[in-house]
Amino acid sequence: MPPPGVAVPPHRDLLHRRDFIAQAGATGLGAALAAPSLARAQAPLAQVPSKPPAKSAGLSLAIADFVTGFALADAPPLAVARARTAFVDTVGVMLAGSRQTVAGIVLDMVAAEAASPAVTVVGQSLRTTPQLAALANGVAAHALDYDLTYLMGQLTAPVIPALLPLAESLDASPSDLLAAYIVGFEVCSRIGRANPDHNSRGAWHGTGTIGTIAAAVAAARLLKAPPDVIPAVVGIGVSTAAGVNANYGTMTKPLHAGMAARNGVTAAMLALRGFTANGAALEGRGGFAATFARGLTWHPETFADLGRTFDLAERGFKLKRYPCGGVTHTSIDAALTLRDRLLPRLADVSAIRVGTSKYASLRAGDAYPAATESAKFHLPYLVATTILRGAPNLNTFTPEAIADPDVKALATKVAPFIDPEFADQFEESPSRVTVAFADGSSLEEVRLLPSGTSRYPMSDAQIHDKFFDCASLALGSDTAGAILATLARLGDGTSLRNFWPLLRRA
Repeated sequence: MPPPGVAVPPHRDLLHRRDFIAQAGATGLGAALAAPSLARAQAPLAQVPSKPPAKSAGLSLAIADFVTGFALADAPPLAVARARTAFVDTVGVMLAGSRQTVAGIVLDMVAAEAASPAVTVVGQSLRTTPQLAALANGVAAHALDYDLTYLMGQLTAPVIPALLPLAESLDASPSDLLAAYIVGFEVCSRIGRANPDHNSRGAWHGTGTIGTIAAAVAAARLLKAPPDVIPAVVGIGVSTAAGVNANYGTMTKPLHAGMAARNGVTAAMLALRGFTANGAALEGRGGFAATFARGLTWHPETFADLGRTFDLAERGFKLKRYPCGGVTHTSIDAALTLRDRLLPRLADVSAIRVGTSKYASLRAGDAYPAATESAKFHLPYLVATTILRGAPNLNTFTPEAIADPDVKALATKVAPFIDPEFADQFEESPSRVTVAFADGSSLEEVRLLPSGTSRYPMSDAQIHDKFFDCASLALGSDTAGAILATLARLGDGTSLRNFWPLLRRA
């Protein structure tokens, strides 16, 4: 069971066969969700000199057993399907994010390193080392705040950006790549559930902290690290984890994902070369629990069923319908529901009150946004643009859209407040939007769960359209369709060699 106060509903937003039938033809999308041929046997683990495990490493040893003992055939079919969906969603938003200013700045820095052109940077023509590609990929994946969420935000965001360049450098099989993601997700989930108030009362940004450790163990799986190396991987990951949520609404937020992806790859590569770390860095003195979780909830028993149950299947994740901060989505959904009734009376609106939780109110923004990053967390802007322009999309956060005088004027009437009923809610950030009119009448809509949950799932068409909307910013439609077809049946086949060129910008 999850810790008190943390409820993650099951997720059924899977990519179904009919999504791809319309795209069938040269790309073969009609067979995209055919059952995978997943061999139980895994390739032999990397051979490195055996050494005694590091100091008392209870949790790390449990992680080591899981990382090295997991076979993809042991995963529930639902976990495999969701892992594929995660790749589709993440690669889509990464392609779109690769065109953002923040990604361009990081790419310039990476290019200046003039590193060995070994692997692909997603959405770019530049090739570089796995570590630097992971950095650039991670920033791009989180640049739009459009990536899928789990527990306290985008905890798993660094995992796929780290795995893609590493898989290319290793010529890893599709099944190995899929297995590594599942391993990273499950470890990430256990750490997140062990410390459920990490982002809220802890003020950390779990994408950069917990996500680093998840990326490290996923990379270790892909590198086929032996069990006695995994505690060092975890230990290095803990020490390189970083990120405070004071930087929400700035370019540093997606930088957290990029650094976590890079540091995860680095941790696994160093440990395989004999680099040492405290194997008890999760639960030991001065470790993760004693620092990141100091004074906060810590439930290490979440690791007790690691490898026996799969949170990816039993708990799932949430796809984001809108490319902005997840805590704002219930307010957007409520505003969308009211929109048709409200627009004919727009001139008579006197006030719009948006009741949220304490946590969501901290992300609501203060002054009217002047940039894309701050607009994504500014409740008055988001509610006003939703009422006037409809559901937020990638074009909602351009400088021109933010400067829209009609949106800016309506935003002055939007007043966020902490709703007593929702004050202490955290995970789903419920919202109450109340529109008051000059004649004293009002309209109200309450949303307890956002779009993307099992109660309000994104449709197959919405998932499909989101990928193509995102990918089209970087690649042509034929290439995007071929990428989608590969990711939708990830785990089949023996090679990804024809896949990597698809991700590059010509």
